[in-house]
Amino acid sequence: MGEPGDRDAARVRFPPPLLPLAAVLIGVALQRWAPIDLGFDVAPVARYIVGGGLVVLAFLTLAIPASRAFHRTGQSDIPWTPTPEIVEGGPFRFTRNPMYLTMLLACVGFAILLFNPWILLLTPLVALGLYVAAIRPEEEYLEAKFGDAYLAYKGRVRRWL
Repeated sequence: MGEPGDRDAARVRFPPPLLPLAAVLIGVALQRWAPIDLGFDVAPVARYIVGGGLVVLAFLTLAIPASRAFHRTGQSDIPWTPTPEIVEGGPFRFTRNPMYLTMLLACVGFAILLFNPWILLLTPLVALGLYVAAIRPEEEYLEAKFGDAYLAYKGRVRRWL
């Protein structure tokens, strides 16, 4: 994972999915020990449909197609491996970070599914953590490797949406 001697890889130091996973687990613990009462309830079936649906939809429309786009070009979706080319197809046409966007949407989905406001409150911290720990190092790597081609892509496609 992004060892100091690596020349052709982003300096991502740990698996980014650990951040949203931590937010969900911490949110569950916080809701148990310091619950936030929203003053209303939502039927479990509605929470499961909306929250679970958001998670499934994010994976089906963003993460899975993004992973397939990477694999079609012969590259890995693991962020500390070399990137041989800029992928611009599939969800990369409208977001530069479909997998990280999926992680944020999954946080929101689990917050709804579990009726847990703590997870929702932690989601912006997940976004910031993903930016600092993964997105920024990836963008620095891609700018250094692809120069104007990557800058042009950044000019056409937003980071999130």
